[in-house]
Amino acid sequence: MTNSEKYDQAFIETIGVTADQLNADLLYQSVPAWDSVGHMQLVAALEDAFDIMLDTDDIIDLSSYDKGKEILAKYDVGL
Repeated sequence: MTNSEKYDQAFIETIGVTADQLNADLLYQSVPAWDSVGHMQLVAALEDAFDIMLDTDDIIDLSSYDKGKEILAKYDVGL
């Protein structure tokens, strides 16, 4: 599985979106499951998938599907 597929899978499994919803319009709280609890589940899924530990500031900044890609790049995760 590629890093891009792992990234998408984390969103699909934790906040229950479809592959069609994975775009720049997917924002924190734009779907019911991406609430504060869903956010932490997403963070945990990303950390597990890429064997990283996100900084607190990055957890807070993870406000969209696209922003998540930018954040992962800081951890040398190429998507």
